Amino acid sequence: MMQSAAIDRRSFVKAAGLGFLAALAPKSLMALERADAVYASGIRAADGSFAVATVTERGEIVDQVALPARAHGMAFSAASGKTVAFARRPGTYAMIFDPRNKGEPIVISSREDRHFYGHGAFSPDGRILYASENDFDGNRGMIGLYDASDRFRRIGEFETYGIGPHDMTVSDDGRLLIVANGGIETHPDFGRTKLNLGAMQPSLVLIDAATGALIEKHVLPAEWSELSTRHVDLDGNGRIWFACQYEGHRRDLPPLVGHFAKGEDLSFVDLPEETTRRLANYVGAIAVNRRDGLVGVTSPKGGASVTIDARTGKVLAETTVPDAAGIAPARDGFAVSSYDGDFLSTRSDVAWDQHIVRISQPARE
Repeated sequence: MMQSAAIDRRSFVKAAGLGFLAALAPKSLMALERADAVYASGIRAADGSFAVATVTERGEIVDQVALPARAHGMAFSAASGKTVAFARRPGTYAMIFDPRNKGEPIVISSREDRHFYGHGAFSPDGRILYASENDFDGNRGMIGLYDASDRFRRIGEFETYGIGPHDMTVSDDGRLLIVANGGIETHPDFGRTKLNLGAMQPSLVLIDAATGALIEKHVLPAEWSELSTRHVDLDGNGRIWFACQYEGHRRDLPPLVGHFAKGEDLSFVDLPEETTRRLANYVGAIAVNRRDGLVGVTSPKGGASVTIDARTGKVLAETTVPDAAGIAPARDGFAVSSYDGDFLSTRSDVAWDQHIVRISQPARE
């Protein structure tokens, strides 16, 4: 584990080059030299401005890139070194930058009849950026395709075969797009208002990345139609882990975490009742630590992070984290951030946003 972490930090420093390192303040350079891993996350600064921060596993901010508005999810390409910050729904921008150098970021906009849902992923070769989008007049979920070799020009789109796609990822071999259709109708004319809570249609779908054809669609059982499927991640065996947010009665105890693989039905993790209550029916982020066989989730509403054994589904740890936000694989379990400015053992005068991405090497180790 220690060796892997050291390689993680060294790979970032080597790729960044002398120009990047020379531009860092001495405090930031020292933080990077001591780092075990490097991450990126959106922040709101004390003056109300927004940025993406490069941050060490200790939570020490190394560098910042200004954003035009609040970000949400992040994506990283190990092949190209590019990182993307997606606007928070119903935002219309995504900013692509290389955190290892000071080159000018590329800002792209969604189509006029689309907005971003705050998430996306790169193809394994880094050539295509996929982004979850809303065809708001047609009330259809879409995946926008952007050409990384041509300044991320939009080159097409696929349906998600559902409503309200939120998070998505790509299989390790690049053949499958995995999408969490939250099932909630929204329209930018109404901001972030949820328009169909009495008739939600949450689902998880597998899409052919080459053609956009539907391969599998898993609709949640009728008794959990108010359980919005929101975030996904993959383990080392290609198993898809998903996390949910419940729009039903607050006293209900719905299943909040589940998994499946191609050709299988959905399976929910049987969390202890006290754990479900602690998560307050709302999982804000999920991450898989492949090396250690762990699944981690956070709940800003519950002020908690929970670590689950991916093999058995047993809860291994529950930690109180007020305003818990992002989570990502770390040298020892998970790195967790908060809206209050905490990132593991360090507090900064910023509000960390909802998601973290590990940027110095692939998160899927």
